[in-house]
Amino acid sequence: MRTQVGIVGAGPAGLTLALLLERAGIESVVLEDRTRDYVEHRVRAGVLEHGTVDLLREAGVADRLDREGIVHDGIHLQFDGERHRIPLAELAGDRSIVIYGQTEVVKDLIAARLESGLPLLFETPVESVDAEHGIIRYTGGEIECDVIAGCDGFHGICRASVPDGVLSVYEREYPIAWLGILAAVAPSMEELVYTHHPRGFALLSLRSPELSRYYVQCEPDENPDDWSDDAIWEELRTRTAFDGWRLEEGPIVEKGVTGMRSFVAEPMQHARLFLVGDAAHIVPPTGAKGLNLAVADARTLAEALIDRYAGTGEDGLRSYTRSCLGRVWRAEHFSYWMTTMLHKLSDDPFEQRLQLSQLRYVTSSNAAATSLAENYVGLTTMA
Repeated sequence: MRTQVGIVGAGPAGLTLALLLERAGIESVVLEDRTRDYVEHRVRAGVLEHGTVDLLREAGVADRLDREGIVHDGIHLQFDGERHRIPLAELAGDRSIVIYGQTEVVKDLIAARLESGLPLLFETPVESVDAEHGIIRYTGGEIECDVIAGCDGFHGICRASVPDGVLSVYEREYPIAWLGILAAVAPSMEELVYTHHPRGFALLSLRSPELSRYYVQCEPDENPDDWSDDAIWEELRTRTAFDGWRLEEGPIVEKGVTGMRSFVAEPMQHARLFLVGDAAHIVPPTGAKGLNLAVADARTLAEALIDRYAGTGEDGLRSYTRSCLGRVWRAEHFSYWMTTMLHKLSDDPFEQRLQLSQLRYVTSSNAAATSLAENYVGLTTMA
């Protein structure tokens, strides 16, 4: 088999790239080692930046998003028994976020790919990637490609196929994790609430008017099965307690533990291989940047490939890493800042006082709140 662009991975990055290339008349084949059912049901992020929503609309896959997505013009920061609203849209030029689960984005992108009849190969593990010659070898065959897009996530084969000495890796492991639940109960708040508490961080989020997505800080090695439903609700009540407000409870339909890591691999390209999304970088979920960075990478690579096949040159491909890294490192810092400001990282009272000081500054200074808002909804330009 031969194609112009071979895409390894059918997550948001790979499927978005495939769709943008299809709209420009560029061939691609998408390979995914998991089943379609698995890909469509793995629970991930749920906050879409303003620019991500615009891109999905431009690509023609936002009909359901526009019907079911929930627009949020603000978020809340809670600490010291106080709850403060950050008016995102007011501070960030009328830009907002939309709550729409990554699982739903993936379902929409898969449906569009299947409707087009273009190659989308599930249950097709990739065995090796030859970046020098543009060859993807998988169980049962191989594909010759002009370009390979590595969209197969942090543990995928694409980044691992880059020769030793090419990549520089920058990373940080955090001594914390999130115990996340999906509960069949209407959300207790209309907007997200980020909570700093002496017992640890908590987050009130949602997936729909009938589904709530809640998190509590826990240890990275914790087994979610060791947490009873009653224990989870008790911890959530304690950490999010606020005068005159009540947390509504309901059946927990899913729970899991998510670790915290910051990671960047540079450069994001080698020979004919281009790393996209989690294959090149990971952020803690506190800043809600993972999915949005993946989509931004896909758009950058798609634009470079469109230029190449239009005959206007390969400058975009050569500068892919530089074009992406400004946004990546800004998101890395924002996610790190949110994480270290809101979580209990130690028992050091000095550190805890610094966190409270930062939270008071963010919620009392228009300049600081504007900085948070602009980063949260997604900066429009990046150095």
